[in-house]
Amino acid sequence: MPPRTRGGYTSDAPRRRPTGSERRRRVHLREVDPVPDPDPVEHPQHDRDETEEVFEGARGGPIDRSILRSFHKHVAAKIWLGEDRAPLKLVNHGAKLQLWELDMERSRIYETVHRSGLAPLTSCSHRVASRPMLSAFCERWQPETTTFHMPFGEMTITLDDVASILHIPVTGSMISFPQPLRVDDANALLVELLGTTDVEASRETEQCRSPSVRLLWLRDHFSTITDASSDDDIMFATRAFLLHLVGCTLFADKSATSVAVVYLELFRDLSMVGSYAWGAACLAYLYRQLTTATRFEVRQLGGYLTLLQAWIYEHFPEMFSSPDMSYTESRPRALRWRPHVIPDSLQSVRERLDRLQISEVYWEPYVDHRAEHPLPDIAWYSGCLKCGQVVEPYHPERVLRQFGYIQTIPPRPFTPPRPDRSILLEQYWERWTDHVLTDQSRGRRCHYSGSGESVPEYMAWYDRISHRIVQPPQLRSSFTTDARSSLPSHAASTSDTRAARALTLLRLVISGGREQSVDVFWGALNEAHGILAGSDETSASHNTPSPAPASHSTPSPATLPFFSPATFVYPPAASDDPPPLIVPPPPASVAPPAASGPPPPLIVPPPPASVAPPAPTPDSSAPAPDSTASTTVYVRAKRKKKT
Repeated sequence: MPPRTRGGYTSDAPRRRPTGSERRRRVHLREVDPVPDPDPVEHPQHDRDETEEVFEGARGGPIDRSILRSFHKHVAAKIWLGEDRAPLKLVNHGAKLQLWELDMERSRIYETVHRSGLAPLTSCSHRVASRPMLSAFCERWQPETTTFHMPFGEMTITLDDVASILHIPVTGSMISFPQPLRVDDANALLVELLGTTDVEASRETEQCRSPSVRLLWLRDHFSTITDASSDDDIMFATRAFLLHLVGCTLFADKSATSVAVVYLELFRDLSMVGSYAWGAACLAYLYRQLTTATRFEVRQLGGYLTLLQAWIYEHFPEMFSSPDMSYTESRPRALRWRPHVIPDSLQSVRERLDRLQISEVYWEPYVDHRAEHPLPDIAWYSGCLKCGQVVEPYHPERVLRQFGYIQTIPPRPFTPPRPDRSILLEQYWERWTDHVLTDQSRGRRCHYSGSGESVPEYMAWYDRISHRIVQPPQLRSSFTTDARSSLPSHAASTSDTRAARALTLLRLVISGGREQSVDVFWGALNEAHGILAGSDETSASHNTPSPAPASHSTPSPATLPFFSPATFVYPPAASDDPPPLIVPPPPASVAPPAASGPPPPLIVPPPPASVAPPAPTPDSSAPAPDSTASTTVYVRAKRKKKT
């Protein structure tokens, strides 16, 4: 018998490498039973062929898969094929933060928390999170670019968003740990930094079945410590509070009840807590949670969902937001909104996002906030963000419109290095000023603020590499029937569209407060009246800035639904008075038409002020006039005359 070779073939048989299609059909090119290959070679064409077969003849996936290489594993790919996923279960601890508040009896703990830069987290967390809204945005997240792929281009949460929404530091030392913590090391850390006994620490980690502690356990053991306690107890309680705080906010994991003990190492030296870039670590952790949730089999979303939800409110206020009228710009922008659960289903939210227009996006929402918090220079940093073992790329060049610049075709996204190369990552981060986008990379600013402009060739490129529509047109719900309608996402008719635009304008002016002049309110009312009357195109044409150069993504200023109260140019008041509301009665010589029922009461206009009203003549055949209606009409006419 001829001897066998390493691959399992006999020396007399011809050796030929099987193709990818033969592997899928399980074609064996062996004359006898071969010896199993200990290290089979995966053909690189295999995954690409599967993706081609899945989306052959359908416009669901990207045509050019050089960017979104793992799209065939994405939840959006499954949705396009008819498989659906329920709204994600959200890990939100906003209500648990109120179970451990720092009052006057714990002022020493609060002073340390305030110096750490994490104090805003104690008050700006949302207690309610909308599952359909967050799930729909998660379906648009792409791990390769760490951006949301919207119908008109890419958007993402930037370091500027983190600094404005949360008011926590985004510069400082990178948060990194050595190797993942073992249970024994976690027990030793609890004994050293929290003052617990070995038995208590072991019992807690055994109950969590991981190097973690329950949030409830931290509250039960340390929330009763006050300023009257010993210095050591106050120090232990401060570390426990900070661990509880980051476990409920920045690093909320999908256990929903516990926090990893490894973060306790960051609070070893309480005087150094404020030197960390907490905002950058929070953003890296949220990026990873969104990436994990893009897999179809995942059913839960972690991370700091207040940051994600407030970012949606800021950039899409017409669709989802409910502003808080008492907000002032000195506070975090997360407090500007009143979180609520939207009544729409997940499928309807998908369809609303599929029809989202570029003019419905508020690209620069922090214009009024710049006086308190200017744009941080580190927001232009292009590189990697790190949080322990989590490393995620950060690409501001892909979302230039969020900084007020014209969007160009970005370079290919880079692959982040391994987490074990922490020294190189830390050195790169420490010299972040050397890795910000240059003026040449940023390009030109938009012709006017909030226009969301892009170069003419951008959309053609984006259409090839992206997945713009999530909900398949053939599987749409009764929410709407036109898959590519130009109407706003929540409008079902022309009247609904006008009402929505008028309400958006009025809501924006109301949110400006009572300090605005009467002309501002009158201009908003006049504009809303023009929209509802169907003359919004005419009324908005006055005092309109000169249009930008022709571009497919440059909307007209008249179509932009959002304006800052300080910069909005209202059209002049209309010269014609609105039509009168009082209809005069017919002449006495003309008999009213016959009717089967009693005739409706006539509304008689009031006489001039200088002429006394004539005494009414009694007529038994005519019904008595409605005194209430006459009085009401008289008051309206009198007010109109006074105005």
